[in-house]
Amino acid sequence: MTGFSQLCRRSLLIAFLVAALAGCASDPQAGWQGPFFFIQMADPQFGMFSGDKDVEKETALFTQAIDHANRLRPAFVVICGDLVNKPGDPGQVTAFLRVAGRLNRGIPLYLVSGNHDVENTPTPASLERYRQRFGPDWYAFHHGGCRFVVINTTLIHDPSKATEQMQQQEAWLKNELTDPGQPRPVHRIVFQHHPWFIQTADEPDAYENIPLSRRGRYLGWLTQAGVSAVFCGHRHGNSTARHGRMEIVSTGPIGKPLRKDPSGLRIVEVYRDRLAHRYYPVDAVPEKVCLAGGK
Repeated sequence: MTGFSQLCRRSLLIAFLVAALAGCASDPQAGWQGPFFFIQMADPQFGMFSGDKDVEKETALFTQAIDHANRLRPAFVVICGDLVNKPGDPGQVTAFLRVAGRLNRGIPLYLVSGNHDVENTPTPASLERYRQRFGPDWYAFHHGGCRFVVINTTLIHDPSKATEQMQQQEAWLKNELTDPGQPRPVHRIVFQHHPWFIQTADEPDAYENIPLSRRGRYLGWLTQAGVSAVFCGHRHGNSTARHGRMEIVSTGPIGKPLRKDPSGLRIVEVYRDRLAHRYYPVDAVPEKVCLAGGK
C-alpha cells in the first residue's frame, strides 16, 4: 500500500494480532497481572488545521504525542477516531500512517474509526476503504485481565446507507458482551468515536451524540455487561458523564482544538478496583507514570 511504512505496518500488525488472539481462552492477557496504564488519543484529523491544504500542524502534534508514548511505554495506545480530515484522502492517510509508524514496535497501536474516516453517512465502499487502509472497524482484545471492545459509532449514528453492516456489528457486539466462553474480565472497557451522550442519557439528538432512537438499547447492553467506562473522541474537547456505574469519557484532540482544552492526550491507569485517568496538554505530559500501590 502506497505510503504505508514498514514500521507502521509492524505497529498495526502487533495490535491486530493481539486482537485476533483475544478471544482465545489460552490468551495470556486474559488474566489479571497487576495495574497498568494505556494512552488514549482522539482526533488527530490530519488536514483540519489548514482546511486540507497541508498536514504540518497535525504532523508536529501527533509526532510529539507518539514521542511521549515511546518514552512512557504504556501497555498500548488507542486513537479514538478521525485519523484524517478528508475521508479517503491518500495524502492525509499516508501522513498519519507515517507518524503512527514512529511508535515503538513493542507498543500495540489500536485504531478506532471516526466519521471523518468513513464519512458522516458511511457506505459499504467507504467502510471497505477504511478497512483496507487502517484495519477492522470493530474488534476486541484482552490486556491484563481486561476486555477492550472497539466499535464503529458512525455506523450507529447514521446507518442509512449501510444497514447490513450496522446489523452485522450489532450482532457481533451483542455476542461479544454476552459470550459465556470468555473469561470474566476485571474491567470491560469500550473505545469508540462518538459519545453516547454529553450530559444525560435522555438529552436530545445532536451532531455530537448518538440518536435517541438507537442510544437506549446500546446503553442497556453495555450496562448489563458491566462496562466500566466508554472512552470517546469527536467533540475536540473534554467532558465526562455517567450512566449508572459506567463512565462516558470524551477526550480532547491531539489535533485541532474546538473548545477550551488544548491539544493533548489522556493517560488511563487501570487497577483491579478502579480506573483513574487524566488529560494532559501535549506540552505538559509527565516524564513518567507512577502507578499507585495496592490492587
